[in-house]
Amino acid sequence: MLAVVRSFGSRSLRSAGAGLLLATACGFALGGAVHAQSDRQAREPVDEANPLVGTAPLDRPELIGNAPPAGEPLYSGLTSPGARLPHSAVEAAPVNSNVELSYLWGVATPYYYTSPTMIGFTGGGGPTYGARATPMLMPVVGDWTVPPVYSQAYYDKTRETAAPGYYSVFLDSFKTTVELTATQATALMRFTFPATERAHVILNLQGRGGTVEIVGDRTVRGVVATHNDNEARDGRYFVAEFSKPFKSFGTFRKSPGNQRGYGIGDKDVLPGARTIEGGFAGSYLDFTTRRGEAVLVKIAHGASYEAAEQRLRTESPGWDFDGVHGKARAEWAKLLNRVQVTGGTPKQRMLFYSTLFQSFASPRLVARKGEQFTDTKGKTQTVAYDRYGPVPFWDTGRNQIVLLELMEPEVVRDIMQSELDMARERGFMNTSFHGDNAVFLYLGAMRRGIPFDYAAAYEFLRRNATDPKGPRDFLAEYDKQGWISDEIPAGNPSPPYAGGKAGAAKTLEYAWDDHAMAEMAGRLGKSDDARLFRKRAANWRNVFDRSIGFVRGRTADGKWIAPFDPAEPYYNFMMKEASGWSTLWLVPHDVQGLIDALGGRAGFNAKLDEFFTKPYNPKGICRDCTGMIGQYVHGNQPDQQAPFLYAWSGQPWKTQELTRRILSDLYGSDESGYGYPGMDDQGATSSWYAMAAMGFYPVDPSSDEYIIGSPIFDRSMLRMGNGKALEIVARNNSATNLYIQSATLNGRPWSKPWFRHSDIADGAKLVLTMGPKPSNWGSAPGDAPPSMSRH
Repeated sequence: MLAVVRSFGSRSLRSAGAGLLLATACGFALGGAVHAQSDRQAREPVDEANPLVGTAPLDRPELIGNAPPAGEPLYSGLTSPGARLPHSAVEAAPVNSNVELSYLWGVATPYYYTSPTMIGFTGGGGPTYGARATPMLMPVVGDWTVPPVYSQAYYDKTRETAAPGYYSVFLDSFKTTVELTATQATALMRFTFPATERAHVILNLQGRGGTVEIVGDRTVRGVVATHNDNEARDGRYFVAEFSKPFKSFGTFRKSPGNQRGYGIGDKDVLPGARTIEGGFAGSYLDFTTRRGEAVLVKIAHGASYEAAEQRLRTESPGWDFDGVHGKARAEWAKLLNRVQVTGGTPKQRMLFYSTLFQSFASPRLVARKGEQFTDTKGKTQTVAYDRYGPVPFWDTGRNQIVLLELMEPEVVRDIMQSELDMARERGFMNTSFHGDNAVFLYLGAMRRGIPFDYAAAYEFLRRNATDPKGPRDFLAEYDKQGWISDEIPAGNPSPPYAGGKAGAAKTLEYAWDDHAMAEMAGRLGKSDDARLFRKRAANWRNVFDRSIGFVRGRTADGKWIAPFDPAEPYYNFMMKEASGWSTLWLVPHDVQGLIDALGGRAGFNAKLDEFFTKPYNPKGICRDCTGMIGQYVHGNQPDQQAPFLYAWSGQPWKTQELTRRILSDLYGSDESGYGYPGMDDQGATSSWYAMAAMGFYPVDPSSDEYIIGSPIFDRSMLRMGNGKALEIVARNNSATNLYIQSATLNGRPWSKPWFRHSDIADGAKLVLTMGPKPSNWGSAPGDAPPSMSRH
């Protein structure tokens, strides 16, 4: 056997005990798989999942860098603990953060675990992600106030419960229990009041406003004001029906204008009125209740009142809250049961199924086949398939779409059709935030054998990649000179720079996109396009400064931008939400090329070792740079693939060690046990955990290769969408036995630290023999994963 030198930078780790220093330096042991109690193993996956996971921030200073700035909350995962079904646009969710009157951070979140008061509950009308759901409902006993102030209630965290398809909380201030559940297209809320003459339900449309109308003595309906981003994807119209007649009612709104007056003039409250229009338009509905009496409300949205009412009749015809809850739980159980794990600690199982649950947060189902929906041009149509909203390609396009392709190929077909039809409506394929990554979805699905009209999709993907009038920013510059320049922001000399074109990072993103375009063009027989895009896929080299060994921005005249500090978290200047250290590894399609550029395996490994050990101490603050291991930022997307790159450089044991550390330290290591390292971004950070915990990860989602890590479970069984199963067995697995000694795939010796989809498509069993010390398994140059540049 070859000798193995264990070193991270200047540290030499010469024994199994020393190997644990990577984790214990932060006070936590590596997360390993241990046998759990038999009664715990008998629990169903749906019972293990806790939707509160991801709603809290990390709390150990060494893991959160230098964020947040004074006066701002620390980033959590920004997930929601609300009741929903997989991919549902409708979610019955709690709101304990008043984003209307708050200093926001990143994407506005309606729920932040540590907030002590509740202000309302939403049930569709837009995603909870970004706090765009509307209307808001709040049960109140006694006095109430007009939003945006809201009538807040303290609530008991020990009596807060969340499970797939269900949420419950006790509002101490009002002695009222709130329970939430949902169907695919409707939300159902149950408010159990004390004995009182002054029970109210306050319903309002929040800041964007619209029209609210009280119909009869049990129904409130309304229309959300139009907005240029078509936020209310499940329909601008809503209907809310109550189980008990209103004793009395009225309407309210915030007075027109931006004044913040006190007393008379700052609001309109109209007792007995049935209609109102404006900002924060809403209604108040009064009840007399006996002790323990429940008032239920069911809500649906649609492209019209008739469409919303039809959804209520179809999916929520009565008031059987427990029955609806039971069906929601069964729907989640059906999905989560497709992944069975044994071994691991109770906490690891909880985190695994919770992150797997959150992985299905997006994309969101807009309308079922045969239903009406509003397209991207505002036109009402009847859909011929299950129509989904946009994929957040910069986020979940890096990993979560692969999990969906494995588990839900039929859903992926509808997602691809939805994206293609949106492209037909708009003229271009959707992009997301910064790159042009839709091709990852289509090429990845193509390589995994999911049937689709890929030639039709390619037409729009090519248009994105070649038309300067399309959604690829600065495409003409990129096409002409092979990189995107940046301008030094005037009057903003101190990092992090908020302005700029993110030219270096955007060049890397486009080069990655172009490699996928070349591969897809080749598969479709378009050889000229394949040559064009393959040439452009090497453009990452144009922003790689060999003199310093980093990706770096350039001015329009081609000069390297100076001064340049790779440890600074440039936000849009040169980089995108990342430092030079984080951005360096954003070449998933050509890892071998990056290895060569950094001086071969030795130079690459030394650089990657330094990346994971160099202390994080920048001058500037990156708000969503949390979850730190050296310069590595797990809480944001640009470098999340970096721990797996050792598979290319002959030291896959470092990937095994790092992934165990990340799984242990950067998820649930806070006091609540629910903390995430920065934004989940609609399932991206969750999917990282779910796949890495099973022992594999797709560094390039457009490829058909999976990089092997170190599974924390003794056995994982993933039932794929074609009915076949991928089984991963880790023999002798434990907290200390985290290193792979040998492997077999379907009974054959397996020396590669990766496998292709074709290796598992018809079902497969990967057996890993684990031990306490690194081995030379998977380290031979010939065993490295594929790369655009050859060895």
